[in-house]
Amino acid sequence: MWRIHLYHAHQRHRYRVQDMSFKGHQGGDVDYTLGGEVITDTAAHTGRFNHIDFFENTHIDTIISTNMTGNTLNGETFPAGSEIRGVFTSIKLQNGACIAYKI
Repeated sequence: MWRIHLYHAHQRHRYRVQDMSFKGHQGGDVDYTLGGEVITDTAAHTGRFNHIDFFENTHIDTIISTNMTGNTLNGETFPAGSEIRGVFTSIKLQNGACIAYKI
């Protein structure tokens, strides 16, 4: 899977394409070969996800994790460019957009 990054260099926007198909890039454990689900609506999305990237400012309505304890992430807002990791089985957005990578 190819991933396109947008970055700012010398007052111009440039694109960089990077092969993200291997496990363990940049210290993480996301296997991009399994794919991901782009979520831009307010429906509940189910599956098994271990990494969620927010590419817009996003308010989570509900999210279910199988390996987190303590306070919930329900109702939390994440700025564009942030990410969360864990084992998630359901996510429903109030607004915004994200990519949920499958495990």
